[in-house]
Amino acid sequence: MAPTIIPIRHAEALHKAQNYTVKDPPLTRKGLEIECHDLSQHLEKHVPLIQQVELIVTSPLKRTLQTTEAALDFLIKRGIPQSFKKQQKTPSIPGVLPQSSNKHGPITTGRKLIQETLLQRGAAARKWLANRSEKVIAVVSHASFLRFGLGNCKFANADFRIFELEETGDSAMKGPAMVEWESTKVLGGGMGRSVVGFHEWEVHDFKYMPGNEGKTREELEKMVLEAPFR
Repeated sequence: MAPTIIPIRHAEALHKAQNYTVKDPPLTRKGLEIECHDLSQHLEKHVPLIQQVELIVTSPLKRTLQTTEAALDFLIKRGIPQSFKKQQKTPSIPGVLPQSSNKHGPITTGRKLIQETLLQRGAAARKWLANRSEKVIAVVSHASFLRFGLGNCKFANADFRIFELEETGDSAMKGPAMVEWESTKVLGGGMGRSVVGFHEWEVHDFKYMPGNEGKTREELEKMVLEAPFR
């Protein structure tokens, strides 16, 4: 039986608050001290399922690692194993989840390839999760990947949703489907911070992709219409 998945978006990071060009930014003070604290308290006190988590899967960037350490510290202290894979070259982060990781090449650049890569990595991630033996898995990641790679819904900073994996679909761009729990679906995330509903590609998704600097809204809207979707 496929596991239940709890995807979590990282808290507010420096690039969102100040500068989109900052590479591998850390969390802001608000993100670390307020948003992570609120998320941790809510999960521990109001989400019984979180106590059943057997594995934490985390993106290897600073903002997700910091979110994992701050918001899921009560699980980490219990010895719940963490897993993360390096998808880009990032500096070492001493003191944060110190363990080995697999190093992969940088993400492919170019608008079309980035779109396809997101969808393909999402399908691969869902297949990997579906084949895990753990019954409940927490995944700490980023808005674009959580939206297009996993659940087709938006995540606000430091918000979470709960999904069941359906053991159907096996194409490279599809993979197993994810069905959201009604409790987080109707509220707009477990914290109630996220937008309700199903969301495809939008103009904003293309604005900061490599090669799109200076493009008009009309050009970006055309890209939206041509974008692949799972």
